[in-house]
Amino acid sequence: MKKYKAMVLSCIDPRFQPKVYRYLKNKNLIGKYSSFTIAGAAIGVTARKFKKWHSTFFDNLSTSIKLHKINRLIVINHKDCGAAKIVNGKKKFTSAVENKIHKDSFKEIKKVLTKKYPLLKVNFKILSLKD
Repeated sequence: MKKYKAMVLSCIDPRFQPKVYRYLKNKNLIGKYSSFTIAGAAIGVTARKFKKWHSTFFDNLSTSIKLHKINRLIVINHKDCGAAKIVNGKKKFTSAVENKIHKDSFKEIKKVLTKKYPLLKVNFKILSLKD
């Protein structure tokens, strides 16, 4: 993988912090990224339910681009996501439903980023407790 400055968007869930760290270590990114951690990761910065959080993320991203010259955003969501369950509401929550919520959040963040930061590269990852 190329050397670059990146920003990592990940979830606050403590069960996944060691997995996020291992994933980034395996990508040789330790010490090479800014971090933004929020409930739901991409879900937290795209779902209507969390609308008040959206501008905070995008303001932080803009600042990271200016200060740290980042050129890549790595978005790490995870399975068994409480934010996905909140977004789903009282409807039946299945693995397929959760996957759709994750993929929709990835599509939405990609759409916004393509308009605001067309040169920013974006990678998406979904982690599982089983990984």
